[in-house]
Amino acid sequence: MSETNTFILDDQEIPFTPGQSVMQAALSAGVFIPHLCYHPEFRPHGSCKLCTVKINGRPATSCTTPAAHGMEVESNTPEILDKRRTLVQMLLIEGNHFCPSCEKSGFCKLQALGYELGVMTPRFNLMYPTRPVDASHPDVLLDFNRCILCELCIRASTEVDGKFVFALSGRGIKKHLVVNAESGRLADTNFSLTDKAAQVCPVGVILPKRMGFAVPIGQRHFDDAPISAHVDEFKPVMPGPGGRS
Repeated sequence: MSETNTFILDDQEIPFTPGQSVMQAALSAGVFIPHLCYHPEFRPHGSCKLCTVKINGRPATSCTTPAAHGMEVESNTPEILDKRRTLVQMLLIEGNHFCPSCEKSGFCKLQALGYELGVMTPRFNLMYPTRPVDASHPDVLLDFNRCILCELCIRASTEVDGKFVFALSGRGIKKHLVVNAESGRLADTNFSLTDKAAQVCPVGVILPKRMGFAVPIGQRHFDDAPISAHVDEFKPVMPGPGGRS
């Protein structure tokens, strides 16, 4: 009988299959690790850093680090939780995230992680960036003010839809999401509401028109239970080091 591959995550033994990342193994075992840019259908990206843990005492992103037998992983520690709170606070002040008036409230992963991590104040000065809103498409509104640069829409449009509708432009604090059209308008692309890219945004950037507030506040996805209680939604759907190859 072969030995089961396991590692220790916050004093809990986590089994894994070869090729799984620390994140995949943890989620498969029902243990939630906060994340924003990870998606079970795509290769790991490691851009948001919210899933950073300590592996054998050294920081590493759990979505990109392959699980190994006997490793010791720390995730739910005061130090790591404080760093995650800081990352969420920085994302909240960098964009225009006004949750009470946002159509994505209750469905937004950034908001849900804020609640999960106990983010009660912005901590930093709000930046109030000036970014466009693109209402040119007949079925979709783009509010670039809320983009957190997770690149999920880019990966979905490239890897699944094959349309290459979205991209990032600029560097550093000036990096921003753009539409791959000469005009920069979504209406001048072949983007469709049925595209995978229309379904993966974790915040309120890509919004379907004529459906705003169809579900009342208080009855929305993350209103009934914290995001960590929805761990089954994030479990890997494909074997290997992260979704599509």
